[in-house]
Amino acid sequence: MKIRLFNRTTRSVSLTDEGRRFYEQVMPHLAGLEEAAVAAAGGASAVRGKLRVNLDPVCYRAILGQRLDHFMDAHPELEIEFIARDHLGDLVLEGFDLALRFGEPRTSSLVARKLLDTAVVTVAAPSYIARRGRPAKPEDLEGPGHRCLEFRNSETGKPFPWEFHRKRKKTVIAPRGRLTVNDPGALLNACLAGSGVAQMLLFGAEQLIAEGRLISLFPDWPDERYPLYACYPSRHHVPAKTRAFLEFVVELANAHS
Repeated sequence: MKIRLFNRTTRSVSLTDEGRRFYEQVMPHLAGLEEAAVAAAGGASAVRGKLRVNLDPVCYRAILGQRLDHFMDAHPELEIEFIARDHLGDLVLEGFDLALRFGEPRTSSLVARKLLDTAVVTVAAPSYIARRGRPAKPEDLEGPGHRCLEFRNSETGKPFPWEFHRKRKKTVIAPRGRLTVNDPGALLNACLAGSGVAQMLLFGAEQLIAEGRLISLFPDWPDERYPLYACYPSRHHVPAKTRAFLEFVVELANAHS
């Protein structure tokens, strides 16, 4: 800096006038840095602050509810922001702490933790079955007597294929239907209203099946599975808020498995 900050002798060190002025100007900034470091360290060990979650829309029904209320009550200093996305995107660039996504991860730059495999079920409302009858086998859905609700794949722009798996046997059908949606909530609502037969994930729909509001049509074709992953930027120095939420989601996943 080309200025002398200290007077040094063999027995002592003291500030020069320039050194004293430098100290008075810099010290408040150093204190602020120290406070920021302490706050950051506290955030790494305490469950608090805002947690931003990139959420597969299918997860909403399974996550929101009484269990989440209990989790929030247990962590009163935590705020959660769920952003529903039909794609993963760039977690770091977009400021997300983690993502919950169905399907196999396509990037190796993130830590991907598999939470569960959920079944794909083919369902209809009792009102639909009363009006059009219950199909006896998957191929019946290709006939003129049935109407299917299709779900668009955001990556291909086309409806997901209708597959049925039983051990090593796989059947693919071309369903008859005139309604295609790209939102899981819209698919569920249309199915509940009796508008048609739908394929959806058991995760989030099993309570409706247990209550009789939806009927699983082909329980003898149970082996098509779909994985749920938690993805986050780093395996090291995971903040306490992220760890706590992951534990909560693992408990949910275990309850559904």
